[in-house]
Amino acid sequence: MAAPAGSPRIRVAAVIPFEGGLLTVRHVKDGRSYHLLPGGGIEAGESIEDALVREVREETGLHCELVGPLFINDSIAPDGSRHVVQLTFLAKTIGGVLTASPRDARVASAQVVALDRLSELDLRPPMAAELFRAAATGFSDRASYLGPLWSEPSDQSPTAVGTPMTEG
Repeated sequence: MAAPAGSPRIRVAAVIPFEGGLLTVRHVKDGRSYHLLPGGGIEAGESIEDALVREVREETGLHCELVGPLFINDSIAPDGSRHVVQLTFLAKTIGGVLTASPRDARVASAQVVALDRLSELDLRPPMAAELFRAAATGFSDRASYLGPLWSEPSDQSPTAVGTPMTEG
């Protein structure tokens, strides 16, 4: 389901160290080639982790597991016509085979790119320097991901935001 006009789109993206480089997906639009980290939009009712796993599988053929969050960024068109909030996570492969023909028609190919070549790409959003710095620390500087959080209040006592729930 697409976000209403004027609403930000939420995109998940995966940083996947693979075969000595990072996995990217190449898109071609209007004759121009550019690269993205594998990922895409979250569907209604889908958790962040489920969306990430699904998108990586569709775009690369690989099965992955979320390790932890790395970056959050906005991409806002200068004229305000598009606004994407990207949640970028470190992930690791747990199976599958890198495909030559992705199931996502927008993806021309999945490619492994050496870290020292990231700055040569038209990487969108332009985060090559941040990826290089994060890789230099072994991707150890991460925030915490709490997963999908939703609970129904019990009839017996109100539940404050941030208060742990117990099973009853």
